[in-house]
Amino acid sequence: MPIKIFNLKGAPDDEAEEIRALLTSNDLDYYETPAGNWAVSAPAIWLNDERQESKARLLIEQYQRERVIRVRAEYAQLRKSGNHRTIIDLIRENPIRFIVYLAAVAAVVYFSTKPFMDIGT
Repeated sequence: MPIKIFNLKGAPDDEAEEIRALLTSNDLDYYETPAGNWAVSAPAIWLNDERQESKARLLIEQYQRERVIRVRAEYAQLRKSGNHRTIIDLIRENPIRFIVYLAAVAAVVYFSTKPFMDIGT
C-alpha cells in the first residue's frame, strides 16, 4: 500500500528536487502526485513499498536537519553582508503587484466596515 512520505505543498522547488534525488540515490521506489490544474489536490511524494518507510523517513529527517542548518547559515551570511531581501526590496521588484494587493486589502476593509458605519446614520 502506498505511503505518503513527503508533502510538496509549500515546499520550495530546490528542496523537492533534493528529496527526489535523495530517494533515487538510495534506491527507494516512489511516485509523485501533482497539485492539479487548480491546486486543489495534495501534491506529495509517495512510497510504493511500505517496508521502505522507516528508511525513507530517517533519510528525510536527516536531510531536513542538515538543510535547516545550511539555510540558516546562508541567511545569516546574507544578513551580515547586507544582501538579504527586505519588504522594501519586494515592493521595488514589483510595485504594481503591491498596489493591487494594497487596493484589495483596502476594499475588503471598506466593505467589511461600511455596514457598521451606516448604523449610526
